Amino acid sequence: MDLIKVLLLGIIEGITEFLPISSTGHLIIAHELLPLRPEAFQNVFDVCIQLGPILAVVVLYWHKLWPFRGRGREGMRHRRRTFTLWFKVLVGVLPSVVFGLLLDDWIDAHLFSTTVVMVTLIVWGIIIILLERGRRGPARVETVDELPIQTALLIGCFQVLAMVPGTSRSAATIMGALLLGLSRPAAAEFSFYLAIPTMFGAFLLKMVKNGTAFTALQWGYIFIGGLVGFVVAVIVIKKFMGYIKAHDFQVFGIYRIGLGILLGILTLTGVLA
Repeated sequence: MDLIKVLLLGIIEGITEFLPISSTGHLIIAHELLPLRPEAFQNVFDVCIQLGPILAVVVLYWHKLWPFRGRGREGMRHRRRTFTLWFKVLVGVLPSVVFGLLLDDWIDAHLFSTTVVMVTLIVWGIIIILLERGRRGPARVETVDELPIQTALLIGCFQVLAMVPGTSRSAATIMGALLLGLSRPAAAEFSFYLAIPTMFGAFLLKMVKNGTAFTALQWGYIFIGGLVGFVVAVIVIKKFMGYIKAHDFQVFGIYRIGLGILLGILTLTGVLA
């Protein structure tokens, strides 16, 4: 049964990590039906398997993320673009580092509940729909290469909002980027890049707090969950980027509202705690 749970949780993580529908929220809901024991292992598992989807971003965007490609002038231009990109990413992740260190324990103790997830799913679903319907005119920033440093920092400030479970790191950063004038593909792509240091940092923080004293079987479950998440995320990222070139994000807002209402019904009827 635990292996089946791990496979299902890996699929959920791979699907939801980069869509603006909250991977953490979905995992909290999933654990009501598919709990892993002990709870300390479950907490570490949820963070560790996120490394699979993060690796999917690295693999898919390796040509943009690895600076040491090409020779001569073209190689120099590529290195300059890549180092500039990484600088923007590091600037963008600074707010999450500061607030994550300050608030992580408090958030774990007070906000990880189905009620909080229900509220944030619905609220951010409404926000996504309203922002998309109010969007007017062409984007001021069409590609990540055009993204100003100060705008990267502001997007990072929006990412802090995702510390509340159910918000979705992708939703906060993508919607924030749209408000700041990015095109949908540029907003989604920069959100992917921000996820790399953000989630790796969250992984290290959980390791420090919870330790690594798990059994070989538990580490095997973490590896399997991350591997499944990686494979699923590769497919989802490709489909997602193709989708938003021709569509907006309103469907994700509608999905969030529907899921939040369903979660409320299941909670009121006692199906979920």
